[in-house]
Amino acid sequence: MSEKEVILTQEGLKKLEEELEQLKSVKRREVAERIKIAIGYGDISENSEYEDAKNEQAFVEGRIITLEKMLRNARIINNDEVDTDTVGVGSIVTLKDLEFGDVVEYSIVGTAESDPFQNKISNESPVGKAILGKQKGAVVDVNVPAGVIQYEIVDIKK
Repeated sequence: MSEKEVILTQEGLKKLEEELEQLKSVKRREVAERIKIAIGYGDISENSEYEDAKNEQAFVEGRIITLEKMLRNARIINNDEVDTDTVGVGSIVTLKDLEFGDVVEYSIVGTAESDPFQNKISNESPVGKAILGKQKGAVVDVNVPAGVIQYEIVDIKK
């Protein structure tokens, strides 16, 4: 079974690499120290500190494996590759809600680095899918739980 390609911007790659380094060099040691201290309390069969530390260790190791897999399958989008004629991963798109007139700007990124609170939306999100490959001036329909929202693509930039 082939692993899924992870599309990242240069910024997204850097963040994942930093998180991986933090987990490997700092967090692993902290959790190991917590386990060592908890074992020192004696009987580990009813030791909640030990259980918590072991659970955290499992989470940290799982996240390390996930990050390593993502980085192994990463395809980096360079700014030179970003086209300002059509929407793609790496584009910064200005959209206008045609019903309410609201204007919003989104960066189109891969799923690994999407963060709606920072206006970074995934190319696989409903809005991302609807505008991918479209040109400035295009009107797109986005299916959302509340119905359909119509957006006009006002601008595309790097």
